[in-house]
Amino acid sequence: MQDLQLLDYLETFLTENRRERFKNVLPQRTKHFTVATEDVYQLHNTSAVMRSCDVFGIQELNIVEEVNSKSIDREIAMGAQKWVDLNRYHSTADCISDLRDKGYQIVATTPHRDDCELIDFDITKKSCFFFGRETEGLSEQVLEEADCFLKIPMVGFTESLNISVSAAIILQHVTAQLRKSAINWKLTEAEVIEKRFDWIKKTLKDYDAIVERYDSTKNKL
Repeated sequence: MQDLQLLDYLETFLTENRRERFKNVLPQRTKHFTVATEDVYQLHNTSAVMRSCDVFGIQELNIVEEVNSKSIDREIAMGAQKWVDLNRYHSTADCISDLRDKGYQIVATTPHRDDCELIDFDITKKSCFFFGRETEGLSEQVLEEADCFLKIPMVGFTESLNISVSAAIILQHVTAQLRKSAINWKLTEAEVIEKRFDWIKKTLKDYDAIVERYDSTKNKL
């Protein structure tokens, strides 16, 4: 059980602006939708996807690193790595299995399957949007196990978009629709408290020392 008195105490060390940011951002966070990238080679693409997750309120990003394993580019992510939870997997199979256990349907984003256009996507289902490698696209495993296929309508000569652009377009649309719906898409109270602790820890450089002083004072009472 989280110590809410400790939480209130820790927040006194934040600037007023940071407290307000947490207060305004947290109610907009969701785990109803999430994103997975599969062995993306260009580091800036994954970093840009993470930034889009933060911008559109997606709390978790899942990264499959079966072949390519790199650190998030802090410059591209623009600090989003502090606020978005990153789940890393060594295989596509592990990623899909974990997401299914969490209740997500697997949505393969590809322009080459006629299943569902973005405007017709059913937002009521918990969904993970999979994005594939820059040149090869999604693996056969994702395509075989996908519950549905999603595409962005295109009317030009170009047949595909950069994955970071595709992710931004899809996330902007589905989250806008989600916020207009009656779906219970927000974080639970327990998840909000957990994120408050997590974000404070990532904000305060002397977090551990502050907690130690708090515990010491509490034990003397």
